[in-house]
Amino acid sequence: MSLKQSSPVPTTTASTDLRKGAVGVLGILFFVLSAQAPLTGIAGALPLTILLGNGAGAPGAYLVIGVIIVIFAIGFIAMSRRVDGKGAFYAYVGAGLGKRTGTGSAWLALVAYGTVQAAMYGLYGASVSGLLAALGVSISWWVPVIITIAVVQLLGSLNIELGAKVLAVLVGLEVAILLAFALGALFTSGGGPDGSINFAASFSPSAIMAGAPGVALMFAVASMFGFESTAIYSGEAKDPKRTVPRATYLSVGVIAIFFSFVSWMFISYYGSDNAVAAAETAVMSGDSTQFVFQALDGVLGSWSGVVANILLVTSLFAGILAFHNGINRYLHALGSQKSLPQRLSHTNRHQAPHAAAWVQSITAVLLIAPFAILNLDPILTLFSWFSGLAVAALVTLYVLCSIAVVVYAVRTHATDPWQTRIAPAIAALLLVGVLALVVANFTSLIGGEVITAVILLAFVPIALLAGFITERRPDQFVTAE
Repeated sequence: MSLKQSSPVPTTTASTDLRKGAVGVLGILFFVLSAQAPLTGIAGALPLTILLGNGAGAPGAYLVIGVIIVIFAIGFIAMSRRVDGKGAFYAYVGAGLGKRTGTGSAWLALVAYGTVQAAMYGLYGASVSGLLAALGVSISWWVPVIITIAVVQLLGSLNIELGAKVLAVLVGLEVAILLAFALGALFTSGGGPDGSINFAASFSPSAIMAGAPGVALMFAVASMFGFESTAIYSGEAKDPKRTVPRATYLSVGVIAIFFSFVSWMFISYYGSDNAVAAAETAVMSGDSTQFVFQALDGVLGSWSGVVANILLVTSLFAGILAFHNGINRYLHALGSQKSLPQRLSHTNRHQAPHAAAWVQSITAVLLIAPFAILNLDPILTLFSWFSGLAVAALVTLYVLCSIAVVVYAVRTHATDPWQTRIAPAIAALLLVGVLALVVANFTSLIGGEVITAVILLAFVPIALLAGFITERRPDQFVTAE
């Protein structure tokens, strides 16, 4: 009897590749703008910035933070040209300060992005529940949240082009209505009953430093949240060496100027002398967004307030989706470097990091569940607590990244001292000052007690330490290109 040699059974290896050349400068810009959720930042934060911060000087605070972030971005971009940027902070901090510290920064980034996304889910749930209540439908805030987590999971598991197209539409609509208001107010000398255009009242040094400027700077930092995600998409960008720097500078410039200009026009609508009183009235009413929606009605007509309420929900959805995509790519990078289970680096037939997407969605449910089970107010607790923690974690990451740029430049004898040494050092000093203000004003930022502030802030060093300890290759640096 003859034996027939069997053919070798083909083996398959799970893909870990992201789709190359899938997104350009504008696509990345939409991801960044959606993470900022412009209408959410204006309608949700501006009244509090004016009331608790520096009053009519709030627009100037956005420009100050914009300048600081531009200085930070100089070193950030310098690293993007020298180091494989998949994972952004993880890669850059790892290249400069070692793999253990890099992994700690990645864990901290996951805390920052995960908690800000959970915070947005809280505001999103409350907003959707409120819209439905106006139509006579009463549901708990967490019901639309669970449904949306499933939808975001689906979009995140498809392909990046679909995500960019969805975000482009949503971001475009909210930016359009805010710009329409701002331009209308500008060409009608404020547009309000007491309105007037007063540049000095919002942009002079004395105006910026009035009241509690530290609180205003904190809200301005929150408005910049997510600009660094430009580097996260380097693995999928068209010509990343050119795309990432362009998208970074463009996003920082657009965000700072947009928030500054639009907030200035809202103050002009009410009048610089009356803006604080108007913000206080809105906040004390229990619906601070009325500060913005009433002004929209006054300049654009009664239709605009209704449309803006709907766009606030889509704004939050766009931001949630953007952070979902960003977190997925952090998990993908950690899996690729084997700092977390390698399965997280697997991609599906759409070349999307589907394994990481599932982990991210489950984590979102776990973060939100206690607030739903205990029937806590989603805005006063989930939104405010996690927003404060996210800002503290993000500024810490900025400081670490700036230090890492300098160390990496010294170790590799990099040329161009302005980009690799001077600008990052200046950024580190300025950001340490911002971080000190964040910590000093943390109870005001979260609207909670001191013990709550201490517990939340403790997650910053805990995340860093957890990543540092769990990294299994402590003597290696992230590979530079």
